Amino acid sequence: MRLLSLILCVLASVSYAEEVDVELFLAVDMSQSMSFEELDLQRQGYAAALTSPEVLHAIERGPLGKIAITYVEWAGVGRMRTIVPWTRLDTPDDAAEIAEEIATNFETTQRGTSMSSVMFFAANSFEANKFRGLRKVLDISGDGPNNTGPPVAPTRDRLLTQGIIINGLPLMPHGRAWDEWSIPDLDLYYAECVIGGPGAFVLPVRDWSEFSRAVRRKLVLELAARPAQPERLWRSRSYDCLVGEKIWHRNMRLDFFSR
Repeated sequence: MRLLSLILCVLASVSYAEEVDVELFLAVDMSQSMSFEELDLQRQGYAAALTSPEVLHAIERGPLGKIAITYVEWAGVGRMRTIVPWTRLDTPDDAAEIAEEIATNFETTQRGTSMSSVMFFAANSFEANKFRGLRKVLDISGDGPNNTGPPVAPTRDRLLTQGIIINGLPLMPHGRAWDEWSIPDLDLYYAECVIGGPGAFVLPVRDWSEFSRAVRRKLVLELAARPAQPERLWRSRSYDCLVGEKIWHRNMRLDFFSR
């Protein structure tokens, strides 16, 4: 009798994960290289995309017709801000509520660019949430390479062994005031050092006028059962995935000696 009671207690305490088509982690850049206007463009772009007919139709067409989503802004080591915690999305009303949470956030930027830190954060978040997706997708957008925290490439490889797909949305508008912290081939950096997994892709944004459309296209691709490669990039085994760290040390050294 005592054994039966113990088994019943254990069963009652078990929290069963809800099955969804995709667990989608949106990691959005909030580093100091982003202006307030650009932060708002990002938030409004994601809010509009999530409520668009194309994205809602892509969700509806999934085997289960529902996804789980979280929206996290990231910068340097330890600087993660969860705007939308893991939430089920399967109706237009769900999408509208999530979009409102994103669009009405007015927090400021923070220092540093640590993709590796947000990758670790995402991996732990996938593990701890209450959903079980047919696919786990980490979607990283940013305007510069990793420059603080652990190296990004080995961190990426670690996530791939956990079955997490990583896609990239490099932000590459011309005439940026913070270009000394970025690189001209950021799309190639993402292809070489950031993305990975079945169907992983890079979708560059070269002008802010393209952002909303790019986010909508990216989400549709990520929600498709078999995402297509939207852009082919030349790949090189000799690419320096520590370029961001080297830029950081160079600029910090110049700043020190200019005082």
